Amino acid sequence: MERDGVVAVEAEHFNKQTKSEVREWFVSDKLGENDLVQKSLTEASNKDFIQIMPDTRVTHDDEVVRGENFTNKPGQLGILHYKVRFNETGRFYVWVRAFSTGSEDNGLHVGLDEDWPESGKKMQWCEGRNEWTWASKQRTKEEHCGIPYKIYVDVKTKGLHEVKFSMREDGFRFDKFLMTKDSLYIPQGKDIKERVARSK
Repeated sequence: MERDGVVAVEAEHFNKQTKSEVREWFVSDKLGENDLVQKSLTEASNKDFIQIMPDTRVTHDDEVVRGENFTNKPGQLGILHYKVRFNETGRFYVWVRAFSTGSEDNGLHVGLDEDWPESGKKMQWCEGRNEWTWASKQRTKEEHCGIPYKIYVDVKTKGLHEVKFSMREDGFRFDKFLMTKDSLYIPQGKDIKERVARSK
């Protein structure tokens, strides 16, 4: 539930996922054991995270297959659905805590209900390699590392809505998201405790 203009949700607590035939989100306990998974788990907000798999474009030299391991079109692949009750309307800036290892697992899209707005396209991470990092920047043709304050959704009515995230690049690791009406707010560490739990 949104409270005082803030929403905080653990990524693994999605209500459902759709369009998962080509790429699917897996909770960390399904990813197997390796040093990278263990490092990610140790520092994850709820000792858990999700990753979209398989990851076939690990480096810039790997082949880009549009509509499979990469898509600039929101809502095309690997959609996560989260039910959130909003007590306030207005513009909510969206932050995501992600763990990227390079330039090919650091992009995501966000939408609300049936809308994938321009302001939710191409979330981008450049800083904080190999560690959990909060970001809320939009990649542009001119600025590949993203422009701050450009990632947001506009909530026009109070009540239950569906916040959605969809894949941009495969291999993306997702720990938590936060929505705030304060455009100057910058999350730190694990930040605010989750305010929405998995639907029963």
